[in-house]
Amino acid sequence: MGWLRRVLGERLPEELGTRLAADEHVLAWTRVGTGGYLAVTALGLWVPDGGGQRRIGWDLVSKAVWRGDALTVTEAEVTGQAGRALVLADREPARLVLPRPGRIPHLVRQRVEGSIRSRYRKELPGGGAWFVLRKVPGADGVVLQVRPDPGAEVTALADMAQEAAEKLAGGPQ
Repeated sequence: MGWLRRVLGERLPEELGTRLAADEHVLAWTRVGTGGYLAVTALGLWVPDGGGQRRIGWDLVSKAVWRGDALTVTEAEVTGQAGRALVLADREPARLVLPRPGRIPHLVRQRVEGSIRSRYRKELPGGGAWFVLRKVPGADGVVLQVRPDPGAEVTALADMAQEAAEKLAGGPQ
């Protein structure tokens, strides 16, 4: 039976399989050292959450860093809107120890970078902001996101979002 498991891989845990969307397929998965599972699909990154699992869409993964035996994931949450842009703020990074990471670090990097279509940095009083066009997994088109630096003055973001949208789309400069 050991050779069959090596060829076919371990069977996907039921608690992950029952949560997937109808057309969602797991590309790779592994156990997390503190319990639960981490899985990569085309729609997002499945992470342990309390006693279960939840998916973070690739468009909301701000940063993913592989170091040593751990993947540190910074998830963004939508906090508002500025013009056509969704305003994001980063949550506290989650460090996930992966004793057997396999292809996960490579796939996560590929998916996060693949979701970014273009980016534009604009300085603001007290900081700056990144304007990013990202592909939303499972949907057509892109979404404009803005992530202001901590302490940046954000009152002018709506006008800047319009300017950034034009620059990112290759419109008037």
